[in-house]
Amino acid sequence: MLLAVVITLSMTMGQAQDKKKTDNVKTTTFVADIHCENCSIKVMNNVPALGKGIKDVAVDVEHKTITVTYDAAKNSDEHIIKGLKSLNVTAQRQPSQSCDSDKTCCKNE
Repeated sequence: MLLAVVITLSMTMGQAQDKKKTDNVKTTTFVADIHCENCSIKVMNNVPALGKGIKDVAVDVEHKTITVTYDAAKNSDEHIIKGLKSLNVTAQRQPSQSCDSDKTCCKNE
């Protein structure tokens, strides 16, 4: 009986820790002054320069964006921007793209 209680408690604690890990994950897209595949390679080869907690980095040269998924408890958008600057890549957060109810933001497309 005691063994069953210990197993149940350990499973519950493990699930709580997994939930905590995913609660802190944030994904931000940055607009950057990247021009070619070499810029992409430079960023991808220097991911540690972006700071701790980096989970994933995707560079899109065509759209000049860098998408970073990271642990927000260990890093921030501002720190990632500084890390990119250390690689001579100027970046800023991509503005959110949301339309209002009458879609006036999309009429100019």
